[in-house]
Amino acid sequence: MSSVPTEHQDTQSPAAFWAPFTPMRQFRKQAMMFASADGMYYTTTDGRRILDAMAGLWCVNAGHNQPKIVEAIREAARRLDFVSSFKMSHPHAIEMAERLIDIAPEGMSQVFFTNSGSEAVDTALKVARAYHQARGDSRRTKFIGRAKGYHGMGFGGLSVSGLGRQKRDFGPLLGEVSHLPLPYDASMRFSAGQPAAGAHYADALSQLLDVQDPSTVAAVIVEPVTGSGGVYPPPVGYLQKLSEICKRHGVLLIFDEVITGFGRLGASFAAQALGVTPDIMTTAKGLTNGAVPMGGVIVSGAVHEAFMRGPENVPELMHGYTYSAHPLACAAGLATIALHQELGINEQAAAVAPDWQAAALALQGTKHVVDVRAIGLLCAVDLVARPDAAGARGTEVAAWCFEHGVLVRASGDTIVISPPLVISKAQIAQVFQTLRDALLNTH
Repeated sequence: MSSVPTEHQDTQSPAAFWAPFTPMRQFRKQAMMFASADGMYYTTTDGRRILDAMAGLWCVNAGHNQPKIVEAIREAARRLDFVSSFKMSHPHAIEMAERLIDIAPEGMSQVFFTNSGSEAVDTALKVARAYHQARGDSRRTKFIGRAKGYHGMGFGGLSVSGLGRQKRDFGPLLGEVSHLPLPYDASMRFSAGQPAAGAHYADALSQLLDVQDPSTVAAVIVEPVTGSGGVYPPPVGYLQKLSEICKRHGVLLIFDEVITGFGRLGASFAAQALGVTPDIMTTAKGLTNGAVPMGGVIVSGAVHEAFMRGPENVPELMHGYTYSAHPLACAAGLATIALHQELGINEQAAAVAPDWQAAALALQGTKHVVDVRAIGLLCAVDLVARPDAAGARGTEVAAWCFEHGVLVRASGDTIVISPPLVISKAQIAQVFQTLRDALLNTH
């Protein structure tokens, strides 16, 4: 583990730093600062050890400071610091794409690399429109997202997202975007895994397509399990019905697997865990265990083949990023995939998921708690909002947990938890006992 920082580092002012999704005036008064991380734990700049129940931000699935990932990055930096992937690339980019396809659902065949989940979503949306253009169907330009969906902060992803507060300050966004309802109601409260009833929510897609004219819709994009919007698992049969409706109307189905990929549901991707294969998938976060920024868009053979027409010397997709398939990111990604297989992380996650879900649902009846949802190693706990201060209770509960050694995330008055997949049963107990104590000790 890295050493605790110097006194100078401890007293540095954050005045020049503008952090994402952060109330900066509050942060500057009392900044939450970390100096190092190892395994399941962070160490703060004042030397406190904090159990990371958020996997950083849904991404450090194999635990922090994994030696094989660290060494792979170090070796890659010595060998090849950078090369563009515009009309050139490097061997690890090819290998990384091949290893991703090896673990992807059957039928997925190509990978386009990006640098984040936001870039992956915007890329997927562009690929969807360009796919229809390549097939001579230029009318298909519309997108359909879903309520409470989160798809990053690019203009495309923000447009198809279903979280109004995140859009409020940045409009106008993309036009011709509609949204499906969230497939969830009060009858599904305090649920573990997929709710048994609720597949009928997919019928809303048929109705929406009738309104929009299905021949004008390019793609439907959903998270297999709604993540940042509050961990809402899909009802049994819901995703299957969405897929069937899309196929019937020639609409592409995009799964945003930025959160659910790399073992979160006990399989490499949620598509496999839930038994539905989309046409396009986005990935990031766990792709490199959070060690180097990287994202990717994985497409089916049918989608890719539609582009492989025209003169061979002309780019089939006029799109890309300077750092696509960056050598350090590819090295981290290859080491991450190998480590997942070596440690059996998917199997480990599946093995402890029942304990995780049982501990989560045991919060039912605890002070302030109105709902708990858990699937795989994901959990959301909804709290009663204070009448005069929405979000304040969630913030206070998360702060209490941090002060008592556990990092969770408050999203308004919802506590979201998503630990490294190497979490032990004893650490699961610690996470939920700390959260219970926080609830009992806040007003």
